[in-house]
Amino acid sequence: MAKPPPSMEQYYVGVDVGTASVRAALVARDGLVKATAEEPVRIWQPAPDRYVQSSDDIWDRCCRAIRRVTQGVEKSQVRGMGFDATCSLVVLDKHFQPVAINQDGVQEQNVMMWMDHRASEQAAHITSTGHQALRRVGGVMSPEMQPPKLLWLKENLRETCWKQAAHFFDLPDFLSWKATGSLERSLCTLVCKWTYCPQEGWDTSFWEAIGLEDLLTDNCSKIGALTCCPGTSLGEGLSAQAAAETQLKTGTAVAASLIDAHAGGLGVIGADVKGLSLPCEDQPMTSRMAVVCGTSSCHMGISQQPLYVPGVWGPYFSVMVPGLWLNEGGQSATGKLIDFMVEGHAAFPQLKILAEKRFVWVYSYLNRHLETMAGDSGHLGTLAASLHVWPDFHGNRSPLADPTLRGMLGTRHILDTMQETGHDIRTLFLCGGLSKNALFVQTHADVTGLPVALPFQTEAVLVGAAVLGACASRDYSSIQFGRQIFCHKLTYHFW
Repeated sequence: MAKPPPSMEQYYVGVDVGTASVRAALVARDGLVKATAEEPVRIWQPAPDRYVQSSDDIWDRCCRAIRRVTQGVEKSQVRGMGFDATCSLVVLDKHFQPVAINQDGVQEQNVMMWMDHRASEQAAHITSTGHQALRRVGGVMSPEMQPPKLLWLKENLRETCWKQAAHFFDLPDFLSWKATGSLERSLCTLVCKWTYCPQEGWDTSFWEAIGLEDLLTDNCSKIGALTCCPGTSLGEGLSAQAAAETQLKTGTAVAASLIDAHAGGLGVIGADVKGLSLPCEDQPMTSRMAVVCGTSSCHMGISQQPLYVPGVWGPYFSVMVPGLWLNEGGQSATGKLIDFMVEGHAAFPQLKILAEKRFVWVYSYLNRHLETMAGDSGHLGTLAASLHVWPDFHGNRSPLADPTLRGMLGTRHILDTMQETGHDIRTLFLCGGLSKNALFVQTHADVTGLPVALPFQTEAVLVGAAVLGACASRDYSSIQFGRQIFCHKLTYHFW
C-alpha cells in the first residue's frame, strides 16, 4: 500500500481483545495514543467453571472499535494493524462457521475462554504422561492451555463438535485470519499454548500420547500447518470484506498476532528509563519483569539463555522479544478476585452509594478511605499486618501449577521462584487495568521490595499491538526496532 505524503501523520491501529471487552487504539509513529474506543463482548457461563463466547460477536466488536478510532483520519494514513487477545479456543467447521462447544448446541457459542476450567481432568491426564514436551510448560499442563481443552471436546462432544470441527484457532490467530484470510499462525500462540516447538515443529509423539493423534492428519491443518513470527505481514493485508467491515483500505498491512499479556510485555519491557535512577538502568533488559495485570496477571521475565522454572511456563524463544527466551508466571484471578472480595462484602451496597454521591470510582473511594484509616503513618500495609487473603480462588497457575489449589502467596512467590532459577529481576514494569489502582501498585512494591515503573502512556497493551502493525507495514525492520522507537517517548514514574 502506497505511503501517504510526508506531510501527513502515519498511524497504526492496535486491537486488544480482553476477557470482557474489545479495545482499539490509534497510535502515532512516536508511540502516543491519539484515540481509543472500547466495546463490550458477551460472556456466557452455562455451568460452573465454564465460560464461553462468540467469535462472531468478538469480531463485530473489533470492527466497531476500529471504525471509531479511525473515523477522524484519512484511511491512507493508517499504515498497519496488530491484534492481541486472550488465549481462548475458537472452533470453526470446514466452511469457517462457528461450531457449538456445549451440550446445548447453541452454534454462536463457539469460543472456550481461557478461564474455562472444564478440562481440569484432561490437563491432569496430560501431565501424568510425563511427556518431554511438558518441560516447556513448567512440567504441568494447565487447563488454560489448548491441548486439554481439545481433549475435552473429543471426549465429551465427539459427534456434535469434534467431528464437525475443521479449524481450531487460538483467538489471536482467529482475529488475524478474519482480517486477512491467511491461515498462518503466530509462534506466540502456538509455542506458549499448544506446545509447538519452532525448531522441531509439532511433536507427533506428544499428540499421540495424549490421544489426539487425529489432529496430525493433513499436515496438522486443523491446528496450524503454517507458522510465522509475531509482527509478520500476513497475506495481502486487509481483505476486501474486512476492509468494508472496518472501513479501512483493502491491503492495509495486518500483523501476525500476540497473546494479550505478551503485547503488554512488548509495550513496556523495553522502555527508556534513563535518568530515573532505577536499578535496571544501564542493565540488560533481562533485569526487568513485565507484570500485565487485569482479570488475571501474567509475570513476564526474559533471559539470554533458556531457564527452566518449576511451575512457570516456558522457556519460549522469540515469542515476545526477538532473540530472547521468555518465562511466564501468572495468577488466574487478580482483578476478578478483588471484585469478588469487594462486591461480596456486606458493606458493598453502602460503599457504592457513598462513591456515587461523590461521583468517583468505587475503588478510588475505598482507597481514600483506607488512607484515612492509616492516619499519620501513611503506611496502608499496616492495616493488614495480621490479615492474609489467599489469592488462588481459581487455582494456582504459578509456581505450584495446581488448578485445584485455593491458597498461596502470589506475586512474591512467583518472583522468588524465578530468581532462584537464574533470573536477575531488579525492577517491575506494570501495565493493564489494575496498574491504574495506586494501592495495588504500592502493594506490589511493598511486598516484593522492588521499584515499580509505570508508563504515563497507560495503554501499553494497545501500544504493543500497534507495534505489530508498524512492523507489518514495513515502516520498521523488525518488532525490536519498532518497539524501541515506540517506547522511546514513554515516560515512567515509580514507587
